[in-house]
Amino acid sequence: MVTLVAVAVLYPWGGDEQAHRSVGTPVDGVVTAATSGPCLAPGQVQVGAPAPDDKRCLTVEVTLSDGPAQGATITKSMPVEPTSPRFAVGDEVVLSYSGADPTDPASYQLQDFQRGVPLLLLAALFVGAVLVFGRWQGLASLIALGISFATIALFVLPAILAGRDPLLVAIAGAGLIMFVALYLTHGISARTSVAVLGTMVSLTLIGLLSALFSAMAKLTGLDSDTSTLIGSLDHTIDARGLLLAGVVIGALGVLDDVTVTQASAVWELRRADPSLDWRGLYTAALRIGRAHVGSAVNTLVLAYAGTALPLLLLSALADVGLSPILQSQDVAQEIVRTLAGSIGIVAAVPLTTLLAAFIAVRDDVSGSPRPERNRVSRRESPRND
Repeated sequence: MVTLVAVAVLYPWGGDEQAHRSVGTPVDGVVTAATSGPCLAPGQVQVGAPAPDDKRCLTVEVTLSDGPAQGATITKSMPVEPTSPRFAVGDEVVLSYSGADPTDPASYQLQDFQRGVPLLLLAALFVGAVLVFGRWQGLASLIALGISFATIALFVLPAILAGRDPLLVAIAGAGLIMFVALYLTHGISARTSVAVLGTMVSLTLIGLLSALFSAMAKLTGLDSDTSTLIGSLDHTIDARGLLLAGVVIGALGVLDDVTVTQASAVWELRRADPSLDWRGLYTAALRIGRAHVGSAVNTLVLAYAGTALPLLLLSALADVGLSPILQSQDVAQEIVRTLAGSIGIVAAVPLTTLLAAFIAVRDDVSGSPRPERNRVSRRESPRND
């Protein structure tokens, strides 16, 4: 109920949205011609052979597949840079339309390639693999995944863009995702509730640690992407809060895995040996948790390192030593993300295991088999005719 009330309060209802600068309407097109040559101004004619150091440009003709000027062909020229895409004839591309004269090439910016078909094929393979292996539970997990994406797209992003506090929005969104994903995928049971409790407490710890150490390290959250976002908005946004929101949402997926695994381990140990008390369950499951936490922490570290790989490579080129690189804004915020999330994962294992051990020994519907001696005694008892 608290989660639902928070979502209702933070959601930008009608007329509550803040204005932002348009970044263009996407328009699809197909490259029909592409030539490389010296960069010339419109109407300028090349005289003589180009100098070896003249900057070269790629000139492409694009036939628009949709938009207000569907079917028209425009010509765009762009400098050939190491970071610019290489467009060729037949490429399906995406342009950004500014909303001005639809027949004027200046109203369009050539942005990127269309990638819908390969992404849909990969998504279909993913769905097929989950359904073949997971069956009905796999279907439930896919539904939960869809709801998670919908929560981010329909609540988290609009609320932050409307000027709401990013950290509060992330906490409410993560809570909604956690409840829906865990209960829908694993069912309403004491086992799932233990995983929910462990996830909630661990997320709280991660949020507190991230807020504390980002303030101590004076992290502003103003990386290149955040700066671009702020430049596109007509209102300010809490960049540090946006950083913390990313930490909370990013750690949620790994925490779900850890807490569900630990709760399931306790219940399966209880099923295998009903004579174990809560201390025995806790000790046995904690051994499983110690093995799991190492791989989970490694997963989180590698996930952040993979995301920040270009940044790490760029930092490695700077001949200033390791310490200044680690203390830079972009690298330091990744360190805070990783270490705060890892501490939360480590804390989730004993906490969830302890909660599960206390509850599993009292759970009458845990599915634990009755002791074998009881079944033998019933078989050997004489029938009362």
